[in-house]
Amino acid sequence: MEVKILDIDNLSQAQEEIAAVGASPVSVKIMAPKAVFRVIKVSGISATAANILKQEMLSKGGEAAVWAGAVNCKQPTGDVILMGTLHQFRKVIRSLRIQPVGLPKLAEKLKKLLEDA
Repeated sequence: MEVKILDIDNLSQAQEEIAAVGASPVSVKIMAPKAVFRVIKVSGISATAANILKQEMLSKGGEAAVWAGAVNCKQPTGDVILMGTLHQFRKVIRSLRIQPVGLPKLAEKLKKLLEDA
């Protein structure tokens, strides 16, 4: 028995690795986005938007690091680090499209950024 970490950089590689263990083509399509992890920095976002974004990421199983003053809105803007799989980001993007405070625009930026992932 051998155990090793796979460094999966993109969707194609994830599909290849999952297919290589004999998974069905349908399973490959479903699981591959769950095997690609991304960390994205969003700069200059409002505290309100950051709080919504963090809630959305957490609710989809991802994570978001926000600045300390975001929670109580004492610091009106800052940066956010988003962490999640392509699968989680896709779900977050769908949710952001119906949110206020510029989040639909962020959803489109995230979508474009992750399209070639």
